[in-house]
Amino acid sequence: MKNTIILIDGENFFKKIDQILYAEKVNKAKIDKTNIQIITLLNSVLSKYKDISIKEVRFYAAKLSIFPETLKKSKLLIASQRKLKSSLEKQNISFIISGKVRGYKTTGKDGKSSVIFKEKGVDVKIAVDMITIACDKEAKNIVLCSSDSDLQPAVKEARKRGVNVIYLGFQVDPNIGLTITTNKSLLFSNKDIISSLTIK
Repeated sequence: MKNTIILIDGENFFKKIDQILYAEKVNKAKIDKTNIQIITLLNSVLSKYKDISIKEVRFYAAKLSIFPETLKKSKLLIASQRKLKSSLEKQNISFIISGKVRGYKTTGKDGKSSVIFKEKGVDVKIAVDMITIACDKEAKNIVLCSSDSDLQPAVKEARKRGVNVIYLGFQVDPNIGLTITTNKSLLFSNKDIISSLTIK
């Protein structure tokens, strides 16, 4: 019986991959992350656990908008997200848009202005979904693939309602708080991640 729902924080996931590429001295420019085989990657880590059977995988991302100050980059990011969405849906992964990416103008020490981008709202949606899964008894296990410590209260609430919450982190810099808060911790090795990526 399928009993496990996997929740992946998309931005966090790809930041960790960038850390691994740096650690393994792999040129980011040669990697097409939009084609990452997430189902294969998940199975490589979870298949050894007989009490975990994947019911659903949800991948969370923020809505991207066109920013006039960075028009070319904005268009490239939106095209990349569409490609990623298509790739994940072919793997039967739910692509969930929640929150949005906001641009903020900032001025550097040299006096030049630039725009920095911050994702807002994704962690709230993941937290709400965790509680909903627990309250509605949608799954016995939640696998949380995020290193956002803000999710610890939601983890505790889900566990209070009888759901096993498993932290799925990365060999590079795992989150200690989530390791302590969850029932169990599993880690992607650097080798797992590299093998799931397409090198151009």
